[in-house]
Amino acid sequence: MRAIRYDHAVDHYLADLPDPEPAPGEVRIAVRATGVCGTDVHLHEGEFGPVYPLTPGHEVVGEVVELGDGVTGLRTGQTVAVDNMVPCGACDNCQRAQPAFCRTLRAFGVTAPGGFAQFMVAPATRCHPVDDLDLDTAVLAEPLSCAIHGLDVLGPQAGADVLLLGAGPTGLILTQVLRSGGAGRLTVAASTEFKLELARGYGADETVRVRLTPDAESVAQLRKAAPDGYDVVIDATGSIDAMGHAVGLLRNGGTMLVYGMAGEQQQLPISPYEIFRRELTITGSFARSYGFDRAVRMLRTGRVRADGFVTHRFGLDGYGEAIRTVVHDSSCLKAVVEP
Repeated sequence: MRAIRYDHAVDHYLADLPDPEPAPGEVRIAVRATGVCGTDVHLHEGEFGPVYPLTPGHEVVGEVVELGDGVTGLRTGQTVAVDNMVPCGACDNCQRAQPAFCRTLRAFGVTAPGGFAQFMVAPATRCHPVDDLDLDTAVLAEPLSCAIHGLDVLGPQAGADVLLLGAGPTGLILTQVLRSGGAGRLTVAASTEFKLELARGYGADETVRVRLTPDAESVAQLRKAAPDGYDVVIDATGSIDAMGHAVGLLRNGGTMLVYGMAGEQQQLPISPYEIFRRELTITGSFARSYGFDRAVRMLRTGRVRADGFVTHRFGLDGYGEAIRTVVHDSSCLKAVVEP
């Protein structure tokens, strides 16, 4: 089979590798579509804990083409979305219901071969049937499950006044989840008008166009929309500059959720006194836990819609261009690789 391969950071090539064989309890999948996201960009740069040699790709939808011994819940020809995280279930973190921190976690596309390939193998228990969904919808199952986990961590009060920074794929997914999750008012801030237009279509009550690196005028616009501050500010940009303004946009007792992924070595200057004096909460959302089935359900019912998401498509031989497009092309909302 053909697959993208990294032996170290940045440099990658299209390799000819043996077709993977499913072990007992696993299935072999012919990959139909794999989403490209910011995590893949960090992995490309050697961040986020890649294990080499690596075939990345963690937002995977494909067709089951072979069943390993003992698999009874799936059939060949079935389309599935793959939950790429396989915790051991036995370590201390798994026993504390924190599978994302499993001591021996297997993560397809990060520590195990992923979906930027013609074929991959995965445990049948991590494969969710999505025959009733089109590929452009099903490929959102993994990022949607991460958004669901973010709200699980955040636990926003019903009717909360929420500011969401960023209207990329994760921002637009969060827009829809927050609308379903009971936000009293949702303001989305981003730098690109067509993404803000999508945010309005997905349920944002207010949108504010701001610079990616917020200046004083942008911050003033956001403060004007909530003079006393927001109950919740969610950063879905990964921008240190954007996060640096988030604390000041919170009302007393408010919560900031760090959802976008910044570089591993970046630092955020925050005043401990302000957190202390105003009783602020700062929390993070890493990957996901127990949300994949809910993600598929929300896609199935239309609570989260995929129309307008996929803007760019590439084959395996266009993988390098896909990474560059995600980083540099402001017209790109969601890129997918179709092996």
